[in-house]
Amino acid sequence: MKKQLLALAITAIATSGAFAQATDTLAKIKSSGGISLGVRDSSALSFTLGNGKYVGFHTEMAERIVDDLNKATGKTLAITYTPVTSQNRIPLVQNGTVDLECGSTTNNMARQKDVAFAVTTYMEEVRIATKANSGIAGIKDLNGKTVATTTGTTSVQTLRRNERSSGIDFKEVMGKDHADSFLLLESGRADAFVMDGSILAANISKSKSPADFKIVGEVLSVEPIACMIRKDDPAFKTAVDNSIKRQIADGSLAKLYDKWFMQPIPPANVKIGLPMSDATKAAWANPNDKPMEAFNSK
Repeated sequence: MKKQLLALAITAIATSGAFAQATDTLAKIKSSGGISLGVRDSSALSFTLGNGKYVGFHTEMAERIVDDLNKATGKTLAITYTPVTSQNRIPLVQNGTVDLECGSTTNNMARQKDVAFAVTTYMEEVRIATKANSGIAGIKDLNGKTVATTTGTTSVQTLRRNERSSGIDFKEVMGKDHADSFLLLESGRADAFVMDGSILAANISKSKSPADFKIVGEVLSVEPIACMIRKDDPAFKTAVDNSIKRQIADGSLAKLYDKWFMQPIPPANVKIGLPMSDATKAAWANPNDKPMEAFNSK
């Protein structure tokens, strides 16, 4: 009986230790000597050049966060770049596959139930992209049209909310990722593509004929974009937040913004040409992790 109780006690200790490490990312990465970054294939903030090479404003910012984590853990952490989609990014953070997701995720109240967010690093404006000769100038012109957006994004809810409030009716088609959604527009299978303005601008700049497309209409919503981490892990959140605040304070994040939004970038050596918005400047001046509902309350 004593042996059985001892065995149960050892099992309980081992299990609690494993659970503690699972929710203590600093301990996890220090023990393993590596960290998994969640990256995107076709976002303006994080994208691939192929052959496992990932770049972009958020990707490079995340690499600098890892530099600071190296100092915090006393390790030189090996980075694994884990591509995520709009559909699987939250589960992959929750189950420990991804330690830090710096793609293009909107911080909202629904997602805060499942994950935590670092301080906001980009304030996104949801807009409409269409062909330059389409005659579409705003959301009211979408009545009777086919509109593309990306599965698993907040733009889907934004579209439906505006559809109801504007009294218009349009058909929705979903791309599996942002590149697929833009292809729906480019090929004529959709009349418009509703998504984050930075993603629209990046896809237009990388297209075969950028002059054939334009971003039009009103801002449909303002959304704080931030890195995702696991919930209930205050030490790791503090470490990530402090690194971002350091990058803001020393001017290095502003230089990264200029590099990735105002200068020619790979693979086509074209410029997105998206100056920093007043909303992003305000978020950097007062770093916070407020959800999008705090910016769109009416």
